[in-house]
Amino acid sequence: MNLLSCPNSNWRQKCDYPRGKKKRKVFPSSEGLKASSIIYNYQFLKGRVMRVKEIIECVPNLSTSDPVVVEAILDEIRKVKNVYLLDRTYDNYYNRLVISYIGNENSVLASALNLATKAIELIDMNKHKGQHPRVGAVDVVPFIPIKNVTIKDCVHLAKRFGKTLAERCGIPVYLYAEAASSPERSDLDWIRIGEYERLREMLRKPGRKPDFGPRYPHPTAGATITGARKIMVGFNVNIGTPDMVIAKKIARALHSKSGGLTSVKAMAAEIPERNMTQIGMSISDFEKTPLYRVLELIRIEAERYRVPVVGSEFCGLAPMQALIDAAGYYLKIGDFDEDRILEVAVRKALEKGRVESG
Repeated sequence: MNLLSCPNSNWRQKCDYPRGKKKRKVFPSSEGLKASSIIYNYQFLKGRVMRVKEIIECVPNLSTSDPVVVEAILDEIRKVKNVYLLDRTYDNYYNRLVISYIGNENSVLASALNLATKAIELIDMNKHKGQHPRVGAVDVVPFIPIKNVTIKDCVHLAKRFGKTLAERCGIPVYLYAEAASSPERSDLDWIRIGEYERLREMLRKPGRKPDFGPRYPHPTAGATITGARKIMVGFNVNIGTPDMVIAKKIARALHSKSGGLTSVKAMAAEIPERNMTQIGMSISDFEKTPLYRVLELIRIEAERYRVPVVGSEFCGLAPMQALIDAAGYYLKIGDFDEDRILEVAVRKALEKGRVESG
């Protein structure tokens, strides 16, 4: 997964549930997912259980924090039938927009193409500055199976999206993760080498031809990456120091490729308005590497440099199982699972009653 590192900014927005309110889970400072964990978060849209045959999540990452551009992009999702916009997060120091929405195969594809086309129209990468690695205006568009959909279905969907976008907008498109056409392309870091600034040079190198589209960047939108993956966690931890040297050392200790934790990608970022730094992470398998293990390693590394851990947050939506694992660890609850959660018990009882009553 990409380094899905966001929030902690004044630009954090509410999601567009048709009814009700978004609930963001934040830990205090002190994909193998069970499907029901994340489906539960989606089923009470409109104040009732969603009755759908399939659910696919799409999490586009776009290179903007301009509120006007953000709203124009979100409008492209809202206009598509059978799509539910769950969350959007953007800020001016990463200069990045992360959106989460769900729908069926056709509605998710239509909205992804709509929003990508609008973003390519409105975002000029020649003027873009931000701390998050990126190769284009529509940086990465992953498709995630949630209910009655397989990862192979999402691979097929990503290929349809990539091929259509390349033909429609004349932009080079790479496939990554489960949709990758070669082993090295499964890794976002490999595709993003050189970022937007060296994209033209990298596209010409042997073995780096895009999967779709031309072998040169779009003049203002660069390139796009798309693929299929399992559910992951975007988790950010704030460090009580403005010293980026320290923050980068802590991030390096966490990053899997530099000997850190399995399934973790980590980067350091400045939050100048708060005089602190942030460790932005994507955790591609939170069951193998649970959040509490990540947070405890950060605490150990921060203590080495005598800096405090002052808070943490999620970028985007948090899977229920990740929260259950953390609660079980910190509250020392044995055999804690979703069946011990009141809202889950209520939902299951209502579903059982609906089935029994016809």
